[in-house]
Amino acid sequence: MVINPNALGLDLPPGTPRVQPSLWYADEPATPDTWAHLLRAREATGMQPVLLTETQYLHPGLVADPDDHDAATTLAGLWDELAEEEGGPEPFSATWPGLAPAPRAGTGSGPDDAAARLAAELTGADDLLKGARGALVPARRSADIPAVLGWGGAREHTEPVRLSAVLRSWEDRFGIRVVGLGPDVLTVSVAAPPRTPADALAVAAEHHAFCPDGVRDGYDTLRAYADEEVLDRPDWTFWWD
Repeated sequence: MVINPNALGLDLPPGTPRVQPSLWYADEPATPDTWAHLLRAREATGMQPVLLTETQYLHPGLVADPDDHDAATTLAGLWDELAEEEGGPEPFSATWPGLAPAPRAGTGSGPDDAAARLAAELTGADDLLKGARGALVPARRSADIPAVLGWGGAREHTEPVRLSAVLRSWEDRFGIRVVGLGPDVLTVSVAAPPRTPADALAVAAEHHAFCPDGVRDGYDTLRAYADEEVLDRPDWTFWWD
């Protein structure tokens, strides 16, 4: 059963606990400081903050535990499935190239600070997450939010638990936080993004397996995508057709 944060005396905006799947959801659209405000509830409740649009595909039947999945194996499997249809994207072959290296220790900002900055930007009127509300999800870590919600935004590509397995690895290597979810959009903050073109290209290969639609849209090559969407970027946004 989901915890009701309001019952704990926390200074939160009006909101309602929901079940199937469990979460707490604010009654009004988020303001620039909503995510940072909800972060204060994490220690008291063990729930993770996120911005959710009102229209969502949340399926209790898709709720699963990311502990049963490995990021490298998951990405390799997704890469192989894509390679069977279209081959490997240049400059890679049809063989999975492996995980990208983590940035050098000490680079980047704090993950929660980076997430709070991005969340403030996402409340802008023209953003893909326009009108999103603050939510708290009973997940052990931010990366687990799609799996815990049974989020179906990528259901034509893969299951939410496999997304969370990859997000866990990105959380460990790049300090990501799942900041916003729309019907078919997932946005993460990136505290320690790749700083070199080579490292960015290696991460772009992971993005291709994770969300091929987002990589294909608007980019002729994976290298162009890496330079524009990965290198030194404090946010990564994915969308599935």
